[in-house]
Amino acid sequence: MLTDVWPLFGLTIRTPRLELRLPREEELVELAQLAGTGVHEPGERPFLTPWTEGSAEERSRSVLQGHWDRLGAWEVDDWRLGLGVFEGDRPVGVVTVRATDFPVVREVATTSWLGLAHHRRGLGTQAREAALSLAFDHLGAEAALTEVFQDNAASQGVSRKLGYEHDGISRDARGDEVLVSDRLRLTRSGWQSRPRPEVTVDGLAQCRSFFGG
Repeated sequence: MLTDVWPLFGLTIRTPRLELRLPREEELVELAQLAGTGVHEPGERPFLTPWTEGSAEERSRSVLQGHWDRLGAWEVDDWRLGLGVFEGDRPVGVVTVRATDFPVVREVATTSWLGLAHHRRGLGTQAREAALSLAFDHLGAEAALTEVFQDNAASQGVSRKLGYEHDGISRDARGDEVLVSDRLRLTRSGWQSRPRPEVTVDGLAQCRSFFGG
C-alpha cells in the first residue's frame, strides 16, 4: 500500500467541518482545477503567488507541479506538507505547513488558499486551526509564522482572530514593485490560551520520523 512506503498519506486531521490530508491523484486534479478557476476576486492580488497570471490550465498545472515537487524534495530538516482541505468529499482548498530545521528551531510557517466559491464560510479559519493543532499539539512546535500583505484584510483578520501578533515586516520584489507584508507570529502559549474547535489527528505515529520525531 502507498502508506507503507510513504506513511504521510495516512496522516489525517479532522475538525467538526473539515478533513485535511494529502490528496490522492484524482483529488489532486480536482484541487488543481479548483485553483485554476480562481482563489481570489479578479483584480485583487492578496498573495505573492501570481494566481491570476496565465490561463486556468497553466494555474492548474502549477498546483500539480508544486505538490509533486514538495513531496519529492521532502527532508527531515526541510519539508512542506501541502494538505488538501475537504468538506465531506468535496475538495475546497489547500493548507501548507512548512519548516526548516524543525527538530532544533521548533517553528513552522503556514500558507493556504481556498477556491473562490468557498470564501466567507469560516472554512479558512478552521483549516488553519487544524494545521496549527498538528504543529502545536502533536509535533511540539513553539511558534507558527505567517506573512500577510498589509491590505489583505481577510487573511489579517483570520490571523489576528487566532492570536497571531506582529513580528516585523518582510519586503519582496514583484518585477519593479516592492511588496510589504506583515510578519505575524503565534506562540505556543498564545495558541493554548484561546478556545478552538475539537481536532483529531490520525496516522501520525507511522510518519513521525518524517518530522524528526
